[in-house]
Parts: sequence; structure tokens; C-alpha cells
Amino acid sequence: MRDALYPLYREEMEHESCGVGAVADLRGIATHRTVDQALSIVERLAHRAGSDAPGTTGDGVGILTQIPHELFAAWAREEGILLGRAGEYGVGMFFLPEDEVAVNNTCRIFEQLAQSEEIPVLGWREVPCHPAQLGFGARRTMPRIRQCFLRKPENTEAGSEFDRRLYILRRLFEKQNTDTYICSLSSRTIVYKGMMLVNQLRSFYDDLQDVRYTSRMAMVHSRFSTNTFPSWSKAHPHRMLLHNGEINTIRGNHDRMK
Repeated sequence: MRDALYPLYREEMEHESCGVGAVADLRGIATHRTVDQALSIVERLAHRAGSDAPGTTGDGVGILTQIPHELFAAWAREEGILLGRAGEYGVGMFFLPEDEVAVNNTCRIFEQLAQSEEIPVLGWREVPCHPAQLGFGARRTMPRIRQCFLRKPENTEAGSEFDRRLYILRRLFEKQNTDTYICSLSSRTIVYKGMMLVNQLRSFYDDLQDVRYTSRMAMVHSRFSTNTFPSWSKAHPHRMLLHNGEINTIRGNHDRMK
């Protein structure tokens, strides 16, 4: 049906979309202010984010930033791990199984694959977070969240070349079917995300509140699930860029039902 005032409008093409936002420092300086502003954006995108009927479990929200080298370097010093300079190591954000035995087996499989690809594993970090604030649905399905640190091989250039090798490693691992999801695996960027409400992301992860967490850019996404069920892995499904993620129309949904 067309409206006389809006002849190009078609009711059957009506659709919904997720919320996205981005912040970049035009001076090229990494600051915590950029991260804070990006989180403020996504916290104002509740109207572009879905939730369950009680409004306690969100469809998902996340943020992609540059790797916060100062924060990770401080952790590494405490652990006796030599990370090197920014760009000389990669970081993987893992959603692992909840069972401790499965976690250890999965980490061992990843380490073996990394060894076969000649990418040394430096260590694992338990990501500080606060599950108690999440809704029941999110807590019930929450994975074990760990970060893996990997050293850049000596015969590999920093930047795109190193990231290509990390991409190959991620794809090899994903074919192992370990019930594990890698949010990001890169020497330049990292993703923090979860099946939560938009105002829970900042307080769920301690790292995001740390002033040592700095970046020159940040991209955020609030999920509005329309043709797939919410899950921890589907929250913020972006490793390189942001987009709506789903293209849905009322007519398309009717066709699928038929």
C-alpha cells in the first residue's frame, strides 16, 4: 500500500535494524576518552537493541577497538610474560566452554595448532568480568572468557602479514568444532562483547573501565535479533567493520513462514 504523501514508501518493505556507532581521534592519539565516548554511544542505542520480555537479558552488544597495549603490558609484567612492543604480539578473545576439563582441552588444541603454524603462545588471561549483573538467560549460557597472547614470528612483518597468519590460525581452529567462539584474533584490534543489555557492557568488563585501556578508534554495535535467536557468539558479529548484519522485511518473513 502506498501513501499519497509518500509515494515511494512501501509498507511491505518495512524493516528493522541494529544500532551502530563509531568514534575516531582525528589527531591519531590513543586515549581512554575515545573508548568512553563509544560506550556512551551504544548506551544510547537501547531503541536499536532487543531484549527478552522481562527486559533483563539483551540480544547482545559489543565494542571493537585497537589493542590496549598499556593495559596488557602491565598484566604481562605481573605474570612475568614478555609481550614486546605493540604490534609484536596478537590477542585472541575466546568464548570457551564452561566445563573446566573442556576449557583445558580446548586451550591445548589451540596451542597445538599455533605451534604447527609456528606462532608461539605466550600465555592465557582470565578476563575480569561480573556475571552477577546479567539477566538469567545470559548467565545460563555464559561462556568462560579468556584471552590468548601470541608472539609475532620473526619471519613475519608486523601488521597485515601477521594478521593474515592469525586469520589462518583462527580458521583452522574453528574447523575443530570445539564449542568455542573466537570473538577476535588480531595484532591490531580486539572485540569485547556479550549477550547483555547496552548499559551492561561497560560495567561487565573491568578492562573497559580502566584508564589504561586506550585506542585511536572504537566501533560499537547493539543487536536487534529478528531472524536468529540471541547468543553470546552472535553479539557484535564484526571483526573488521560495522553493518546492520541482517536484512529483513515483513514480506521476506512471510515468505520464510510459507
